[in-house]
Amino acid sequence: MASVPSLASTVQQRLADALSAALPEAGSADPLLRRSDRADFQANGILALAKKLKGNPRELAAKVVGGLSTGDLIEEIEVSGPGFLNITLTDEAIVKTLAARATDDRLGVPYAQNPGTTVIDYAQPNVAKEMHVGHLRSAVIGDAMVQILKFAGEKVIRRHHIGDWGTQYGMLIQYLIEHPHELDHEGTEEVSGEEAMSSLNRIYKASRALFDSDEAFKDRARNRVVDLQAGDPETRAHWQRFVDESKIYFYSVFNKLDMEIHDADIVGESGYNDMLDETCRLLEESGVAVRSEGALCVFFDDVKGPDGNPTPLIVRKSNGGYGYAATDLSAIRDRVQHLKANTLIYVVDARQSLHFKMVFETARRAGWLNDEVKAVQLAFGTVLGKDGKPFKTREGETVRLVDLLDEAIERATAVVREKDVQKQLTEEEIAERGTQVGIGAIKYADLSTSAARDYKFDLDQMVSLNGDTSVYLQYAYARIQSILRKAGEVKPAAHPELELAAAERALGLHLDEFGETLAEVAGSYEPHKLAAYLYRLASLFTTFYDQCPVIKPAPAREVAENRLLFCDMTARTLHQGMALLGIRTPERL
Repeated sequence: MASVPSLASTVQQRLADALSAALPEAGSADPLLRRSDRADFQANGILALAKKLKGNPRELAAKVVGGLSTGDLIEEIEVSGPGFLNITLTDEAIVKTLAARATDDRLGVPYAQNPGTTVIDYAQPNVAKEMHVGHLRSAVIGDAMVQILKFAGEKVIRRHHIGDWGTQYGMLIQYLIEHPHELDHEGTEEVSGEEAMSSLNRIYKASRALFDSDEAFKDRARNRVVDLQAGDPETRAHWQRFVDESKIYFYSVFNKLDMEIHDADIVGESGYNDMLDETCRLLEESGVAVRSEGALCVFFDDVKGPDGNPTPLIVRKSNGGYGYAATDLSAIRDRVQHLKANTLIYVVDARQSLHFKMVFETARRAGWLNDEVKAVQLAFGTVLGKDGKPFKTREGETVRLVDLLDEAIERATAVVREKDVQKQLTEEEIAERGTQVGIGAIKYADLSTSAARDYKFDLDQMVSLNGDTSVYLQYAYARIQSILRKAGEVKPAAHPELELAAAERALGLHLDEFGETLAEVAGSYEPHKLAAYLYRLASLFTTFYDQCPVIKPAPAREVAENRLLFCDMTARTLHQGMALLGIRTPERL
């Protein structure tokens, strides 16, 4: 089915037409329509237009009103203040638009007009290292943007730029060569993520101890780095074992986070090795990069160190080694030239903003980024503890991500069990819902905060049934499913002839804003605006349900059917919106 124009866009068009008719010299002026507390909408554009044309704003407003007909869409227009228009819609228009949305699987939300190809670089764990709380935001924000952009019609390519290259692998590989069975697994049973990580941790600690205490081993490990970079088959085979073992662990964490991950999405630092030399050559030949003290550097007028001297982006070190910049620039070339991306999104910690600013500017100078191809850092803040300091364990160590997720699931399971007063859920169902609520709580707490801001990790608040939490939204959804079940043979149906209560109007108008909210979120990469929309939706539904009886006391059948339409559309919008944030909505809670 075709998308359904929002009420706001229809009113906007009618106003624009009336403006053009009343004032042909104004051209295509913007009425500046927005939602209002005084009426359904307010148009503020006439004031600026009157100033521009040196006319009286109230007279101009009266002219525009004269060219607008009331009836099917507009109930009433009032001129207020210096030419503002307060516009109230008909109840009929609200119900008819809602009914049109109800017949569409996408709830009437249009696809983006000019979809392109976006590569999203997110959730970048390191091989042979545990994922910690610092990896959480990149994974959660990146996954939500993948879902939102795909829903908008964009072709989205995921990229997990894992840390799988560097000098530390010489130490690990040399140790494995000298202790060849350290990564073997007994039996043929599937290895768990915890077991894989346990093996990797053990090897890392043992090889580090040997590296620090045994000069001969240190030399062998350093030579092994040279072999790795030269592509020696035996060395590469051992390196691959570390990557494969780490993937078992990564997949177990992503599975717990309820996120899709595929082998094809994982292209680590090593994936660009063959391009590094050419990237440097192209930058040097074009004059974008210059030699400075033996290193290949790119300089910027506005990037200076504490001493006031320019701080360059070092693409190749004086010893011939490549830094992160060479890999990141090669990745841009690959994503633009081979994957044909129009947009590159990097979901990376805000503390790396200067690095990416320099990398993107270098790529622009080289012509790999331009007006048609853009790169954006979706920078995120730090996860803080309740005390407002970076989140650490009591011993001051970084918190393991898997421990955090397990604790959230444990807390949420207790909440689900406590709420199941009538013992309607089996233990298996309680466990399943506890997982969905716990993981949803963590994701929502992250996504309901603007990505750029730090946020406090407070599990007590996250799994609370009150306030702006995913649990509140999940319970709103489950409550509506219960209402629809209890309604029995009475089904949702539109009755545009009925007069709506204030709470129905407020809910209906908010439901109508779903598509425009998603378009804004997809355009600005701000998933917290979708979370805010959904929380407001659940709050408006609570008011609606309190003030507008659906089942008891039983209203007239037409009223019940109409209100069930509002219930059903709220549930479907919550379900779709939460899915785009990567959060499950259980049918019963």
